[in-house]
Amino acid sequence: MLNVRILATLLTTLLLLTSASSSWAYRIGFSQVTTTEPWRVLFNKQLRAEAMKHPDIQLFIADGQDRTEKQVADVQSFIQQKVDIILLAPKESAGLTAVVKEAMEAGIPVIVLDRKINGDDFTQFIGGNNLEIGRQAGRKALALLGGEGMAQGNIVEIWGGMGSTPAHERHQGFVDALQKEKNLNWLVDRQDGDWKQDKAYNIMSNALRAHPKIDLVYAHNDPMAFGAFLAARDAQREKDIFFLGVDAIPKEGALWVKRGFLTATFVYPAPGVKALQEALRLLKGEKLEKHIDLPTQTIDKSTVDAYLNANR
Repeated sequence: MLNVRILATLLTTLLLLTSASSSWAYRIGFSQVTTTEPWRVLFNKQLRAEAMKHPDIQLFIADGQDRTEKQVADVQSFIQQKVDIILLAPKESAGLTAVVKEAMEAGIPVIVLDRKINGDDFTQFIGGNNLEIGRQAGRKALALLGGEGMAQGNIVEIWGGMGSTPAHERHQGFVDALQKEKNLNWLVDRQDGDWKQDKAYNIMSNALRAHPKIDLVYAHNDPMAFGAFLAARDAQREKDIFFLGVDAIPKEGALWVKRGFLTATFVYPAPGVKALQEALRLLKGEKLEKHIDLPTQTIDKSTVDAYLNANR
């Protein structure tokens, strides 16, 4: 009897889904690099919430499980399903470039989010201005270490994924803001934390053992900055070091600034809402800009309360 009831329930659900699908005008596939990082969780949450406002949209979200080959397979699946548009937040640039070209050649527009691919064979890119974020981080570091022309100190930079454009742009913007300073020293060379807190902890632990004086850590996201802070705290050296991160998720990076763990973080807005809005514009025949940069903001002790109040 139980099996019969379960079967009846499944059949009813299937009928309801089949009936509902007739009202969907657009099918949108989204390949997300991972669904475990807090910023990605926020990204997906905002995207789903925006999709709920549009009953004519059927949204598919595929978890890339932090693997390029999985994302390639997911995008190829969307191509085979002949979705109307593909949204892609790639793990890294080179490995996703060819499959985006494959989708474009199949007549399916692709909006690339957060991390860029190689070349310009895509419909639109939406993401934070990582060069500007790096520059803001550099200017903050400059102020913390003594000011223009007088800054001095030892810096540890912890990179995000080496194969991703945000990591390179956050590095370049930071370096550009500090390039005129003669008394700043980079203590470690291109240490890849892969956006992970535990990897940053290990990188910082090694740096602390090797260098008796570290003045500032700049990590390419907040989890890595927090990992570096934890390593310094375990070594009882956290009070002598400034920690800068990126993302400013209210319940993560911004909260760590509020609690005094991080010195500052920089807003990296999730592009999900804007992506869906742009996808609808495209599907309704409107022309899109090739690139859209989302704005940033410095969150430190002077701005964190207002930021948290505005983002409850």
